[in-house]
Amino acid sequence: MDYQSIKNDPAIRAYIQEADRALQTLGFTEHSFAHVTLVAEKAGYILETLGYPERTVELAKIAGFLHDIGNLVNRIEHSQSGAVMAFRLLDQRGFPPEEIATVVSAIGNHDEGTGTPVNTVAAALILADKSDVRRTRVKDTDKSHFDIHDRVNFSVTKSELKINRECTIIKLKLSIDTHFGSVMDYFEIFLDRMILCRKAAEKLGLDFKLIINEQQLI
Repeated sequence: MDYQSIKNDPAIRAYIQEADRALQTLGFTEHSFAHVTLVAEKAGYILETLGYPERTVELAKIAGFLHDIGNLVNRIEHSQSGAVMAFRLLDQRGFPPEEIATVVSAIGNHDEGTGTPVNTVAAALILADKSDVRRTRVKDTDKSHFDIHDRVNFSVTKSELKINRECTIIKLKLSIDTHFGSVMDYFEIFLDRMILCRKAAEKLGLDFKLIINEQQLI
């Protein structure tokens, strides 16, 4: 099976949709199909650009699409519960053990609280996931209800993750409207994520750069 098969699987889509609904009840930003599809495609872009085999690129996309499925169980330790769910789903669908191991390890290590880039797929997943900051992730646009996560996401008017032509640097470029959130707000909630991105980039032989409003900060 390939990424498209996983993406179109009715059961998997139901789990992702219900996981997002659970997070919405808790006041979280969007974690549904827009997020997981974007993460899948960014993870694939990273490994494809770096010249990894086509199947490894597919596994990165699959990991990206499944990475937040554990939110269906609970937000706390969702990467671990998501890894267990992914194991069962991929095993049921006939994936070989080596591929299951790669995807499960990546999902289980994507969260900045406990994760580390244990393999190249995990590294690509981390970079793709932590770079998805955008205004459209905010579901309740009533600014009087905003917490810091809403303010930061709503303030980001443009987000771009790119690898340079020489394949030595990966840059996360953000445009932030400081009427809604400050650069300090961003660092307050994203510093641990950016440190993990730097480790993930190093795993892939890249330097990680964070650029906000044309100023390089990392």
